[in-house]
Amino acid sequence: MEYEFVHDAITGEARALFSLEHEVIGPWMEVELGHNVTKLTDLLTAIDNIETGQSQELLITGSEYSITLNNEDVSIQTNVSMNGSLNGSGEGLPEMLTDEHIHLDQNEMASCGLDDFRALLLSWGQFTNGLR
Repeated sequence: MEYEFVHDAITGEARALFSLEHEVIGPWMEVELGHNVTKLTDLLTAIDNIETGQSQELLITGSEYSITLNNEDVSIQTNVSMNGSLNGSGEGLPEMLTDEHIHLDQNEMASCGLDDFRALLLSWGQFTNGLR
């Protein structure tokens, strides 16, 4: 998994840039984690709980992205791709958004190993909050 953390030159906000295969992880980190140390700590604790057998699987649904953790891997995907609808309404994407003239992000899901994900979270925490 190739990635880079940068600060936006205009806003100064932390950005997470990933290779195409893991592209969806960047916006998930920016939108769902941001600088929130509590969310970061909760995710690290969830990983520990899964590894020690206290939990089998965990689904965390955020405002735009959801993450599933189990003892094998971590999957992140857009909420729209999970339920195939907008806002749980049961309606698919509007026709104008699925038209070939507008290209939506084709990479709506990414997976990685639990250890790689832990290392990623620790790196993000250090980059955004100076955590060690």
